[in-house]
Amino acid sequence: MKKKFLNYTLSLIKEKYPETDDIKLDEYRYSLEGFYLTISKMLFIIPMSIILNVFKEMIILLIFFNILREPGHGLHATKSWICLISSSLIFIGVPLICKTIIIPFNIKIILGIFGILLIYKYAPADTKKAPIIKKSRRDKYKFITTISCVLLAFLSLIIKDQLISNIIIFAIWIEVLLILPLTYKIFHLSYDNYKEYILNMN
Repeated sequence: MKKKFLNYTLSLIKEKYPETDDIKLDEYRYSLEGFYLTISKMLFIIPMSIILNVFKEMIILLIFFNILREPGHGLHATKSWICLISSSLIFIGVPLICKTIIIPFNIKIILGIFGILLIYKYAPADTKKAPIIKKSRRDKYKFITTISCVLLAFLSLIIKDQLISNIIIFAIWIEVLLILPLTYKIFHLSYDNYKEYILNMN
């Protein structure tokens, strides 16, 4: 189903914009695949979050996480079923945890500072399917992700709602884990994929 959706949509793009090159088509494919997987995952995650009474918390986590995920990128699961399981654990499991724990203020400060530093150092992290080839784009994404992380970390300290504050901290660290070279290494995925394209172009 996913393959048919991607092929059909990309063929429409190619038909309407015949000047589109292969690199741009790969970028479209990556975005469309992400869109498709997101919709298919949410068809499972939303009912489960309602059953477990964490729907509101799941939506809040999704919003804060995507503020960092969109510019910061990060690794993707290599198989749809792995993506479904990992996403379910994150977007259902984390809200459940956030409802039951209290993170001390000083720990939030430490987590926020280290989160910002790691985001600044490693974001954006690309994938083999969607390398961020242009340096200007990488610099732009790094700036946006870092500033967003600073604002979220600050918000987690000043917001009075303990649950939302917890969710923000977890959202930061989910993104941090997804962009770390160590995480890529653990899952046997290539890191800094843009370098391969730069070498080939030279």
